[in-house]
Amino acid sequence: MAPTILVVGATGNTGRSVVETLSKLLSASSTLSDHRVIALTRTQNSPVAQHLASIPGVKILEKNWVDITPAWLREHEVVRAFIASHNQPNQFADESTFHLAALRAGVQYVVRISTTAANVHPDSDAYYPRSHWAIEALLSSPEFKALQWTSLQPNVFTNFWLAPAAELIKQYRKTGTQHTLRLMASQDAPVGVIDPDDVGAFAAHLLCQPDPAVHNRARYVLNGPEDVTGEQIVKMVEQHIGTRVESVSYKDLSIIDAMAAGAPQESRSVVLSVKHAPETAWDGKCTASTTSKEVLELAAPTRTAAAALRAMLGE
Repeated sequence: MAPTILVVGATGNTGRSVVETLSKLLSASSTLSDHRVIALTRTQNSPVAQHLASIPGVKILEKNWVDITPAWLREHEVVRAFIASHNQPNQFADESTFHLAALRAGVQYVVRISTTAANVHPDSDAYYPRSHWAIEALLSSPEFKALQWTSLQPNVFTNFWLAPAAELIKQYRKTGTQHTLRLMASQDAPVGVIDPDDVGAFAAHLLCQPDPAVHNRARYVLNGPEDVTGEQIVKMVEQHIGTRVESVSYKDLSIIDAMAAGAPQESRSVVLSVKHAPETAWDGKCTASTTSKEVLELAAPTRTAAAALRAMLGE
């Protein structure tokens, strides 16, 4: 075998871009060209998994990442890893177990996905940013000194922020009718929404650093190249459908009510606390200007909200 970079959730929101970018960077690297990539997925039969399996230097493995042990990491010679955990209420238990396994196995460096920087603090009213804060606190402890890590704090993803817009455009093109455009965005607050592929590309650049020590224990803020308001999203929709949007609901959080109803095994109050997460965006705290300079220097995000919407429409 060979030294391995593990990508957990390779077929997920950011993982595909991590794998694709890693393959390109490793082939051109003078220090890491002997490294291979293991892309972890729950099913090898998905179109994305089959695509990744065709990329040079990439091996697809079917495994649930929460079951990873130190012995498994040593067996596969994992020296670096990427992880984008779920954000369910048991996130801390699952992700901290992964990092402990990495520490015990002698993994050298881990890049992890956090959440919106303005929310990551111990008294966040939304539950999952507190989990990310707790993971970062754990990794910062003296006990984890041997494990180098970087935590990426991306703003809200374009595919999540723009999904209702894409849905309305598709419906209008198919039926000529409109439903209410329900946007989580406020009408006038600028938000630097970021494309998941841009986040994955930056993570891959970190994982391919000859010496990641300069990025050890860093927390990097990632935003898209420009801000977008809810009103601008409405205008983009109107450009695509060629007519006025008839009804808009800004700061619409009905999707979170649906999340709570669809997870009866979870505490309803915990799930509903997610309604507090967009408040920092509405307050203007999540603009593109907050992007870390290291992000701009190493792999600056390039996809705008307008371009992301076109991609969601298959254009």
